[in-house]
Amino acid sequence: MHWIELSYLLPLIIIASGAVVLMLLSPLERFSMERFSLFTFLILLVALSTDLYYFGDLFTAFPLQDIFSKMLIVDSYSVYFDALILSGALVTSLIGTHYFQAKRHFKKEFFSLFLFSVFGMMLLVHANELITAFIALEIASLSLYVMIGFQKIHDKRVEASYQYLVLGSISGAFFLLGSVLIYAGLGTTILGDLGKALDGLMGKDVSLIVIGGTFILVTFLFKISAFPFQNWTIDVYDGSPLPVTAFMAATFKVAIFGFVLRLMLIDLDPIREMWDTLFVVVILATLLYGTFLAIIQESLKRMLAASSIVHTGYLLIAFVSIGYAGESASSSIIFYLVAYFLSAMGAFGLISYIAADEHVRVTYEDFRGFAHVHPYMAAMLSIFMLSLAGIPSTIGFVGKFYIFTGAIEAGYTFLAVCGIIATFISIYYYFKLIALMYFYPACEKDGAQIPTLSGITPITIGVIAIAVIWGGIGNTFIAYFPGVDFLIDTARLSYMSLFIK
Repeated sequence: MHWIELSYLLPLIIIASGAVVLMLLSPLERFSMERFSLFTFLILLVALSTDLYYFGDLFTAFPLQDIFSKMLIVDSYSVYFDALILSGALVTSLIGTHYFQAKRHFKKEFFSLFLFSVFGMMLLVHANELITAFIALEIASLSLYVMIGFQKIHDKRVEASYQYLVLGSISGAFFLLGSVLIYAGLGTTILGDLGKALDGLMGKDVSLIVIGGTFILVTFLFKISAFPFQNWTIDVYDGSPLPVTAFMAATFKVAIFGFVLRLMLIDLDPIREMWDTLFVVVILATLLYGTFLAIIQESLKRMLAASSIVHTGYLLIAFVSIGYAGESASSSIIFYLVAYFLSAMGAFGLISYIAADEHVRVTYEDFRGFAHVHPYMAAMLSIFMLSLAGIPSTIGFVGKFYIFTGAIEAGYTFLAVCGIIATFISIYYYFKLIALMYFYPACEKDGAQIPTLSGITPITIGVIAIAVIWGGIGNTFIAYFPGVDFLIDTARLSYMSLFIK
C-alpha cells in the first residue's frame, strides 16, 4: 500500500532528488554546462512521464497519512497542474539551451536552482495545508530570486533580484500572517477542515478569517502581478534573463493559481462574496493600468511584461465568476493558463533565441523589416502575438471566449465588456510588432547577428507555434483531427476531483 502511495508522489520525488544530485555534482569539472542542461531535461522528462500515468483519472488521495497527515494531497487537479508546471519547465530548458550556450557566465548551479523552483511549484499545488503551502511558495520564490540575479556582472539583473527579494519577502509575510489569523479563528490549517469549521461559524463573527483570507489574497495578487501590486513586474521581468522571464511569466503563475483556486473553491467559498466588490475594482484597475503600461513601452520585453498584467486581469474575471459559474469559470481559468503559457513561452523563447547574442534586438524598431530577412522567425513571432491578442484561429481566442462567456453567465457582463475592450486595445501593441516586421524595409544594425535556425531551441518554438494554431483550429478543418476538447474535459475533471471526499 505504501508503494502505491509513493507512486502518487513520484514526480515530486524525482524532481527533488534531481535537484539535490545536480547540486552535489556542480563542483565537478568533468561535467559541462551542456551535460547539466541534458541532465535537467531528462529529469523533467521522466517526472512528466510518471505524472501522465494518472493524467485523466478521477481520484483523490492523501499519500503517507501516517507521516504527513493530510498536509499533501494528490488528485486529478494536482496531477493536471503538475503536468502544466513540468511542461513549462521542460519547454524552458529547451528554449534556454541556445541562450545558456551564448551566455557563458552561467554556472552549473543554475540548473539545480531551476529544479528546486519547479519542486516548490509542484509542492504548492499538492499542498493541502497553509503552512505547507507557505514553505512551498518560499522554496519556489527563493530559487527564483537567485536565478534572476545569477548574472552578477549585470547590474540590472542584481537590481531586479533584490527588488523581487524585498517585495516578495513582504508578500510572503502577509501569507504567513493570514495563515496565523485563520488558525486563530478556526483552529486548523488543513484545507477541507477549514471549510467545515467555517460552515459551523456562519452567522457568527468571522472577522479573523476574513482578515486572514484577505492577507493571503494580497500575496496571491502580488505573485500574479495584479493591481496595485504590479509595479515590480516590468522591472523584474526586464532585468531577468529571458528564459527565467518566460518561466516566471507562464509557469509560476500556473502554480499560484493552482493553490488559490483550491483554497477558494473548497474552504473560503462561504465568505467569498465579501471580496467580490474588491475583486471587481482590482480587475478594472489591472486591465486599465496594464493596458496603459503596455502601450507606452518601446522595449518588446517590457511590453510583454506589461501585457502579462492585462492577462492577469482576464484570469481574475474568471476567478470572480467562480461563485456563480463554478465549473465553467474554474475550467476556463485552467484552460486560459494553458493558452497563455503556450503563447508567452513561445514569444519569450523566440526573443531569447534572437537576443542570445550580445548585439541584442529588443525594441520595436529593431524588428523593422524583420520578416524580409528572417521570414520563419517572423511568422512564429506573429503567431504568438496573434494568440496573445486573442485573434480567432489561435488558442488565445478560445481561452478568452471561455472566460468572457463564463463571466456573462455569472452576471458579470460589465467585466466581460471591459475585458473585450482591453482585448481590442491590445491589438495595437501586438500588431504594431507585426506591422513593423512585414510592412517596413529591413533595418541595418552594425554588427547585429541573428542566429540561424538550428538546434533544439527553434524546433521547440516551432512546435509551440503549431500547438497555438492547433488549439484555435483543432478539428475544424481536418476531420477526425483531435481538437482542444480533451484539455477542456480534463480541466473539468480536475475541478470535479476537488469535491471528492
